[in-house]
Amino acid sequence: MTSSLPAPAAPAAPETPAAPGYRVWALPGIPEVRPGDDLVKLIAAAATADGLPGLADGDVLLVTSKIVSKAEGRIVEAADRQAAIDAEAVRVVARRGELRIVESRLGLVMAAAGVDASNTAAGTILLLPEDPDASARALRAGLRDALGVDVGVVVTDTFGRPWRSGLTDVAIGAAGVRVLDDLRGGVDSHGNPLNVTIVATGDELAAAGDLVKGKASGLPVAVVRGLPHVVSTGEGSGDDELGARALVRNAADDMFRLGTSEAVREAVTLRRTVREFTDAPVDPGAVRRAVAAAVTAPAPHHTTPWRFVLLESESSRVALLDAMRDAWIADLRGDGFGEESIAKRVRRGDVLRNAPYLVVPCLVMDGSHTYPDARRNASEREMFVVAAGAGVQNFLVALAGERLGSAWVSSTMFCRDVVRSVLSLPENWDPMGAVAVGHAAAPPRERPARDVSDFVSVR
Repeated sequence: MTSSLPAPAAPAAPETPAAPGYRVWALPGIPEVRPGDDLVKLIAAAATADGLPGLADGDVLLVTSKIVSKAEGRIVEAADRQAAIDAEAVRVVARRGELRIVESRLGLVMAAAGVDASNTAAGTILLLPEDPDASARALRAGLRDALGVDVGVVVTDTFGRPWRSGLTDVAIGAAGVRVLDDLRGGVDSHGNPLNVTIVATGDELAAAGDLVKGKASGLPVAVVRGLPHVVSTGEGSGDDELGARALVRNAADDMFRLGTSEAVREAVTLRRTVREFTDAPVDPGAVRRAVAAAVTAPAPHHTTPWRFVLLESESSRVALLDAMRDAWIADLRGDGFGEESIAKRVRRGDVLRNAPYLVVPCLVMDGSHTYPDARRNASEREMFVVAAGAGVQNFLVALAGERLGSAWVSSTMFCRDVVRSVLSLPENWDPMGAVAVGHAAAPPRERPARDVSDFVSVR
């Protein structure tokens, strides 16, 4: 008697992993939004309409800022557009004709501070939401209460971008969404370290939604499904609740902060006398770039009357300042000042001693003209002195553009022979003060506003 055993079953084929992907769709049926409307009710009704997949945990809701602004009553008369831009802006970055690129009070750098005349009733304009992150948080909480789902919310607006043609939507408000994906410290597929990679996930989501919402299709809300890893659960914590504000680059890290012609005005405004410095080292290359700007100043007779002595070693700075201090004390004693008064005056000169870098600008009169009378010779020197001052001003402004603080102090002009001797300078190099350079230890004090009309005389 024989028996047969069943043939062994073939091994099961491994499951093919699902390809990564996501789905995005717009929500139809949202009516024209008016001040005071409940956006949560309008969006919940649209999302749960027949034929739509509804909302689920981990979805991301992308909401055009215009309907948020309308619901919040951020509508003003169109005649007040320029005044509205002024009120919303904190800084003009660039201007061309009537167009202004500004930094808004929200920290966003954009055209006209986001004040917009599109998709609103004739004769009116829209301002951005007062606090887009707060608006996003309110929508998220409202949808959780209304539908029992935990979704992320991104409030979007349309931006142009430097160096790129065309517009795209970006995130200006967010709740429950990791708007930045910090990959630093990891490695790529080849094992190379990632040192600077931070992905702007919030902006990528906003742009994805814009592909289905469109600019003129009357579809102000979209949903992204399939990316639950970008959504935080519950109330959220840490960076997730920083909102879209986390996408705004701070001023210290912004390499492109200045605009076009405004760059000069901004740098001039940034140029303030700094008297306290940190011990952070000064980049010698930055100082040389500032010198390159200095020597573009106007000068008489096609001359180049500027020389800049860079005191990069501590020993050179100490030697100069010690010799200057001794000469100053001797002068004060010769003028009859007491020792206590002399000590106070010497202490006031410590701004140079506290700086990690010193520059001594010098005037040379090479190429100057000699005249038969003293009056014309005096005027000739004045022209060269003015040129030297213009060069130093360029230098100070360029240092401000390099985010370096400075203080131009006149003290070397009172002991020129001492300075020339200590620094081994030619006799025809005329020290025109000294510039302390470094990183400011504290923000400068507020400068009192000056009325331009006080300095102008029109004929």
